[in-house]
Amino acid sequence: MSSMHAACMPDPFDLNNPAAFARWSEARLAGYPRRLEDLVVEIGDPYRLTTAEYEAMADRIRRANMVIYAGPPGVERDVVMALGQRFGLRRLDRNWLADSDGLTPLSVAADGTRSGYIPYTDRAISWHTDGYYNAPDRQIRGLLLHCAQPAAAGGSNGLLDPELAYILLRNLNPDYVRALMAPDALTIPAGTQAGGSPRPARSGPVFSIDPQTGALHMRYTARQRNAVWKAEGPVQEARACLESLLQDESSSCVLRGTLQPGMGLISNNVLHDRTAFIDSAERPRLLFRGRYYDRIALA
Repeated sequence: MSSMHAACMPDPFDLNNPAAFARWSEARLAGYPRRLEDLVVEIGDPYRLTTAEYEAMADRIRRANMVIYAGPPGVERDVVMALGQRFGLRRLDRNWLADSDGLTPLSVAADGTRSGYIPYTDRAISWHTDGYYNAPDRQIRGLLLHCAQPAAAGGSNGLLDPELAYILLRNLNPDYVRALMAPDALTIPAGTQAGGSPRPARSGPVFSIDPQTGALHMRYTARQRNAVWKAEGPVQEARACLESLLQDESSSCVLRGTLQPGMGLISNNVLHDRTAFIDSAERPRLLFRGRYYDRIALA
C-alpha cells in the first residue's frame, strides 16, 4: 500500500496503532527496489508517454515515491515542465535563485549570487530534502531533476524514500519518530535572501502527516551549520540514529547512481545527497531542477 492510503484504511502512521504500521511497513519493505536499476523506466518521447511507460513509472512511484526515467539526450528544460505536469506537478516553487520559468539550472557558478550556495559548486552536498527552510505553507512535496550533462567524474546521488527512513527508525524505537514529529524538532535560523531581504527562522517537525492526503512528509538536512536541533534528549538521539542510517553504505535501502543525459528523477521530495564532482571545461555538468508544492498525482 502506498503512502496515499485510502481514508477508510487504518492509519499506519498512528503511533498508537502498531498493527496497522506492521502490515503497511511489511508491504512497503517487500515492494521497495533494492537496486537503482529497478527504479529506471526507459521512455521514447518524454512529451507523449505511452500507456505502458506511464504505468511502469507509476508502479515505481507507488513502491518507492520516486522513479528515474531514461529518455533521449539532447532535450532539456521543456522535459521537466512536460513530465512534471503529466504527474500532477504544477505549482512550482519560484524561489529567488530560479529562472523566470521557475526552474533552476544546477551548474557550477564562478561568480554572482548563486556562487555563494553549495548546489552551484562542485562540492559534496549532505543528505537533505529540498526546501527544508521553506515556510510551512510552502513545503516542497514534489521534486524533479533532469540531467542535460553529467560531470566528467563524480556527482552521483544517493536516494532514499522518507517512508523507508520512517520505517527503519520506528522499527528501532517508536519514540524516535515521536520526537521527530515535535513542532520544534528542527529550526533553520533566520537568514537573508533575494536583494538582502530577511528570512525569518523556520521551526518545524522532521516527520509530519498531510491532513489532506494522509501522506508522510519529511523535512530534513544533515548540515551541521545553519541547522539547530531541539536540545531535548529524545530528539538528539533520534537525529543521531537517522544520521547513522543514512551513512550506512551497506544498506540496501539507499540507492545510488549518476544520472546520464536524458535521464531524470521524479519524486515526492525523497531524501538525497550528492557526491563532489570534477567538471569538464568543454561540457560542464548541468541539471535542471523543479521544486513543487504538489505531491505526485497518479491517474
